[in-house]
Amino acid sequence: MVYFRVTGSPWLCVGKMAALVKLGSLCRGGRAFAFGNSFLIRPAAVLPQDRPSFQGSLIHVSSNRQAGSKGASLHWTGERVLSVTLLGLIPAAYMYPGAVMDYSLAAAVTLHGHWGFGQVVTDYVHGDTKIKLATTGLLALSSLTFAGLCYFNYHDVGICKAVAMLWSL
Repeated sequence: MVYFRVTGSPWLCVGKMAALVKLGSLCRGGRAFAFGNSFLIRPAAVLPQDRPSFQGSLIHVSSNRQAGSKGASLHWTGERVLSVTLLGLIPAAYMYPGAVMDYSLAAAVTLHGHWGFGQVVTDYVHGDTKIKLATTGLLALSSLTFAGLCYFNYHDVGICKAVAMLWSL
């Protein structure tokens, strides 16, 4: 499905079978032209000349990601497995605190955050140089986070005990 962003016009075009929708009729509950309760106005091909000109642009799709690639599917599955694992790891860390749980939490939370912020970079950072800088910054931040959590686990009480101490306040 192709989506268009309309600039300078109250009209919106969405989908392969491009139909125009007047945004004012959706917002104010007004009746649309010639379709009773429907909000469809008319096909884009028969737009009269007295209407505002249609200016649209396609949403940019990153060229380095293939929609049907096996790697993307495995990455998506890995993200979901990690999220479900965290749901079980947090109560397990409360019931069985220790070094194994502390380091498991450090790794899982850091990876979960890295993948989440990676999606933010993918969605909102544009331009090759900006993407490389943001990705490098994210990798540095994730590395520092993991190193800091490991340092805290080794030289201090650990994540599980620290959370238990916070709850006892």
